[in-house]
Amino acid sequence: MQTIHEHFIQTAEVMQGKTLFERPGRPDISFSRMRDMVERMAGALTELGVAPGDRVAVQVEKSPEAIALYLAVLQVGGIFLPLNTAYTGAEIDYFIGDAAPRLFVCDPSQSAAHAHRAGDSLAVETLGADADGSLMDRAAQATAREDRHPAGPDDRAAILYTSGTTGRSKGAVLTHGNLSSNTEALLECWRFTAEDRLIHALPIFHTHGLFVAANMALVAGATMIFLTKFDPEQAIDLMGRATVLMGVPTFYTRLLKSPRLDREATVNMRLFVSGSAPLLAEDHRAFAERTGHQILERYGMTETCMIASNPYDGDRIPGAVGMALPGITVRIADRDSAAPVPDGQIGLIEVKGPNVFEGYWNMPEKTAAEFRKDGFFITGDLGTIGNDGYLRIVGRDKDLVISGGYNVYPKEVEEAIDALPGVLESAVIGLPHPDLGEAVTAVVVPKEGDLDPDAIRAALSDLARFKQPKRVIVAEALPRNVMGKVQKAELRRTHADLYAKADA
Repeated sequence: MQTIHEHFIQTAEVMQGKTLFERPGRPDISFSRMRDMVERMAGALTELGVAPGDRVAVQVEKSPEAIALYLAVLQVGGIFLPLNTAYTGAEIDYFIGDAAPRLFVCDPSQSAAHAHRAGDSLAVETLGADADGSLMDRAAQATAREDRHPAGPDDRAAILYTSGTTGRSKGAVLTHGNLSSNTEALLECWRFTAEDRLIHALPIFHTHGLFVAANMALVAGATMIFLTKFDPEQAIDLMGRATVLMGVPTFYTRLLKSPRLDREATVNMRLFVSGSAPLLAEDHRAFAERTGHQILERYGMTETCMIASNPYDGDRIPGAVGMALPGITVRIADRDSAAPVPDGQIGLIEVKGPNVFEGYWNMPEKTAAEFRKDGFFITGDLGTIGNDGYLRIVGRDKDLVISGGYNVYPKEVEEAIDALPGVLESAVIGLPHPDLGEAVTAVVVPKEGDLDPDAIRAALSDLARFKQPKRVIVAEALPRNVMGKVQKAELRRTHADLYAKADA
């Protein structure tokens, strides 16, 4: 097995001056320049005392330099820990306390806010989107490190935090084998090669943008048209010289709103991929009618990288996520007995393969609870495999909300709301939204009198923006069953059309 870093070095030796990062309005970055940047960054990490097994927590804006830092951490044997740029100070406190990183890298604009974290056990450096910051200064002066720590498939490569309904975030530990095997499977299934030019408009602090899109380009020798955000009109402009777009359903919803999206605009494209949240069947059909391209929907999660994909050749069925990737086994099990269910019946989706993570950081009991005795990981999603062999996800076993491709766990938001003065209780749900897929929505019961919805939303500013409720509904009581459990399904039905209004 080759690590992602080893794959990149091998590719860079072949590609040399070929463009790796194309940035509209800014200079391109070649494979050879990227390799030099990575090796200098690795030298800086070594001088900072980052040793094999040390965690490097990173909360920075999207940039080629941030990708170089990721590769440099792998080169020195560290464990890369990317953090959402929307996380607030209190949330960062938890991640640093839990993962105990040796190095924390933040944006230069946040250096004063994080300076207090620096100490004997934690170094704090900065890295900006304009190739600025103290880490870049160190790298410029450092002795480039060409050697690399020998890593095996079971050695740890990254930790990605994913919350649970208890509100406590869990650090999913991914190995070098997890990352490499998944990238190799996707390159094969999606026919991704050095000839491809990928429109990369995803964030790089989660699986989709980093471990799918970026890893594939780094390994294949493809060019990334590297965008800091997704703009549908810009994306349409770029399609004339691109071949692949990887996005979340929100991308396609926004593209369909443009009258410029048609067969002529997409004639040079060969593949559109969607993931991170369910794609509306309506959008799938509309996109095919407008462009002649069927969006390829796939299925993955933080703990497993990618699990299944609709076929490159063959029917890409709306509402289905295809078949298991090479080397991966997917089964559907009864939620109560854990026994496999017949084709066509709904049950828990369980997966086994080289893509499945090692476990949760410092949580052995939680890890044990999420695996069957035969090694299958319980995803928590409900699904079915039909007679056609396609996997379909029919719901989530937990009340996870996916808004704009980001996971929002209701319990965390509910606890923040319930702690506010005058609040008796709350229920957070996801409601259909024309742009975000699902919008975080809070139903709040006052202790007495009334509550101001705007004041509640304003009081939740310590939460990352994507977790903050788009609407707050004040209610007299929450619906419950005879056992006293809140019926969130009823709330979702009652308020299903809340965002269908013009002011959504």
